[in-house]
Amino acid sequence: MKKLFRFFKSYKKQMILAPLLKFFETMTIIIIPLLVANMIDIGVKNHDIRYIAIWGTIVVIFNIIGILSAVICAKLTSKACSGISYDIRKDLYRHINTLSHAELDKFGTATLNNRITHDVNRIETALGMFLRMVMRTPFLIIGSIIMTMVISLKLSLIFLLIAPLILLAVFVIFKKTEPLYDRTQKDLDRVSEITRENLQGARVVRAFNKQDYEEHKFQGATLKLKKSAVKVVSISSLLNPITSTIINFAIIAIMWWGGLQVNIGGLTQGQIIAFVNYLTQISAAFVSLANLIIAFIKAFNCAGRINEVFDTKPSVIETNHDFIDIQPNSAVPKIEFKNVSFKYSDSAKYAFENISFTAYAGDTIGIIGGTGSGKSSVVYLVPRFYDAIEGGVYVDGINVKDYSLTQLRQKIGIVPQKAVLFKGTLKENLRWRKQDATYEEMKKAVKISQSYEFVKELPDKYETKVQAGGKNFSGGQRQRLTIARALVGNPEILILDDSASALDFATDANLRKAIKENINSTVILVSQRANTVKNSDVIIVLENGKVVGQGKHDDLLKNCEVYKQIYLSQTK
Repeated sequence: MKKLFRFFKSYKKQMILAPLLKFFETMTIIIIPLLVANMIDIGVKNHDIRYIAIWGTIVVIFNIIGILSAVICAKLTSKACSGISYDIRKDLYRHINTLSHAELDKFGTATLNNRITHDVNRIETALGMFLRMVMRTPFLIIGSIIMTMVISLKLSLIFLLIAPLILLAVFVIFKKTEPLYDRTQKDLDRVSEITRENLQGARVVRAFNKQDYEEHKFQGATLKLKKSAVKVVSISSLLNPITSTIINFAIIAIMWWGGLQVNIGGLTQGQIIAFVNYLTQISAAFVSLANLIIAFIKAFNCAGRINEVFDTKPSVIETNHDFIDIQPNSAVPKIEFKNVSFKYSDSAKYAFENISFTAYAGDTIGIIGGTGSGKSSVVYLVPRFYDAIEGGVYVDGINVKDYSLTQLRQKIGIVPQKAVLFKGTLKENLRWRKQDATYEEMKKAVKISQSYEFVKELPDKYETKVQAGGKNFSGGQRQRLTIARALVGNPEILILDDSASALDFATDANLRKAIKENINSTVILVSQRANTVKNSDVIIVLENGKVVGQGKHDDLLKNCEVYKQIYLSQTK
């Protein structure tokens, strides 16, 4: 928890004033029973109406002071807690955006989503309870216990008289806050939705350098959650002062009945009323203390989980933030792998080993192999989703580690295995690579990707709403639209990572033909289909992370048994 104290610095004033105001409220709660007892034992006993009126007014004034202190404390607490949780979420999200895919794979999407939403919520709740109770609860318990030690426990039945009023207060507050809690939960769900969407599409976000855009969208949703949380907490925090007020006003009515008990027993009316107040205070204080302990146990656990993310450093480190001026040179390979080996951080086995190949501008490289052969792992090294363990990856003759991530990924259009679309419009999705892309540019990309036939039938065309994850499109449509998105802006390198798996053979063939005829990018095709890669300038055949064949289609049919088996199994 100590590591999160840095987020408290901006809210020192609220965190000091809120407990002090709660202390003032507590003092009024402890003093009021004494004032009432004095009013009864002297004013009532002597039938002094003037005395009762004076002390009754003083009691009301103390009640008002207590209520005002509680309300102001609630607002200060709400501002501090919601502000701190906003700052933690903002910094945590920014930090997650700096992590490489190795770290994202280590944590997993679900746990990161929970840490940035649910865990921060737990800390916010515990902090709010602490600020409201750190002064109130101990003083209330100690003061009330001292006073009730001399009063009879038989009067506890008086609770039955005030219970209906307290229940009514609880019911009213509940009815007022229920829709507000629902709104707050929806805002929290929106934060979770954005987080999940962007973590699942992290490769696409980074390939198009959209971290800042998505961070701004996330901060907007979190700010909305902050505002709704302030409102609901401000109202729900009124429950305690209202309950205390009900009990204190009930005393005025009960003291006349208490007068009858004084005539037949050994207690004064003041003692009767004081007992009711103090016993109620003790009960409420112990319940609050128990809730506070439970909340802090949960909060400490959540703080540990959050700090684990903050303490994790990215394995892909950006050493150069400057733009490299590169002059076109056809003699320099666009992409070059030199004896590259790679393994994932949680694996002792290499995903692939000792891979070397060269691709010049306009070349098409096909990578084929069975499931788990390392095909996708190879292409992930080009945009630096991961770094090579051995060897080097070069783009335009420069090691990818020497580029800024922004410049490197601006060169690359990547289509991942899982088609990822984001909530918004079709136009917004297509413009990820190029914000100012014209409709003609988008139309060209849509045509090349074989999406034009269904896009032109959409009622709103490029203004069509896209649901989160592109759920309102079929699998094949999502794949084609992600290809179109990668094509907008004419990337120098186009990576298609098994991106036609949901397409039929005819559409797949038309797609490859359109790419060949309409763009001059260097293309890397990753596929399990021999027909998809057979016209490539170079085909790399992988098996268990090792290159077992490299060359053109006809040569591989003669010289590579693995490729021959794949091809024949798919053409029979």
